Amino acid sequence: MSSSSHPLRQSGIFRNLPTFDPSIKGLKAIVCGATGISGFHTIRALLDTPDRWSTIYALSRSPLSDDILAFLTEQQRSRIQHVSIDLSSSGDEIASSLRDAGVTADYVFYYAYLSPKSGKSAMDPSSAEDLVETNVPPFRNFLQAMPLANIKPKRVLLQTGGKNYGCHIGRTRTSLVESDPQPNHLSANFYYHQEDLLEKYCHEHPETGWNIVMPAAVIGAIQYASMNAFLSFGIYAAVQRHNKEPLLFGGDFTSW
Repeated sequence: MSSSSHPLRQSGIFRNLPTFDPSIKGLKAIVCGATGISGFHTIRALLDTPDRWSTIYALSRSPLSDDILAFLTEQQRSRIQHVSIDLSSSGDEIASSLRDAGVTADYVFYYAYLSPKSGKSAMDPSSAEDLVETNVPPFRNFLQAMPLANIKPKRVLLQTGGKNYGCHIGRTRTSLVESDPQPNHLSANFYYHQEDLLEKYCHEHPETGWNIVMPAAVIGAIQYASMNAFLSFGIYAAVQRHNKEPLLFGGDFTSW
């Protein structure tokens, strides 16, 4: 039954959250990139419906810190199982770690991301090939590991981002919609490779469906997050407040 059949709900500071069929219980989820903004707050959202989600496997190289876990209740923390995995490892090695941890999953949320090895900005077009080499193999390795570990999810959600629309390499049509044609003839982009890998995986494993979400920017509070769209804005706002000056858009009309 779709969430449209149930009223919206509130939870703390969050408003108009979906309510799902209460008969669906005991689901298990894998969250890759669990220590990032998207990963951790997905975990928080899943834990907020305890009957629906019984176990969350948090996959990352480092465990969630005590400072981050302080956001959660003891009962919520008891439903998280951290699995230390380096996604740059081979599919066989990842599968071995998943088996050793007894991981099973109904749904997978993939948010893992690695910054360019060059140290350049990810929005710099010259970083495109670097990002492909850095981020495509980990996703391929993870997909290879799932069947080896006998994990058969109902659905895999992959988060990419605003560069799907080409806004980092020039003007684009607005409003941006997910049905816009990919500008993959203009620039290399690891998103497109990941999408192709996911589509191929689900074609070979028809029991698994897939979704791709493409946020133009991500904001949120997390302990370590170099890619937080609100961080630079917050610094700018603090400086303007100190100078007793208004908040003004920092670019020209064309940029706006």
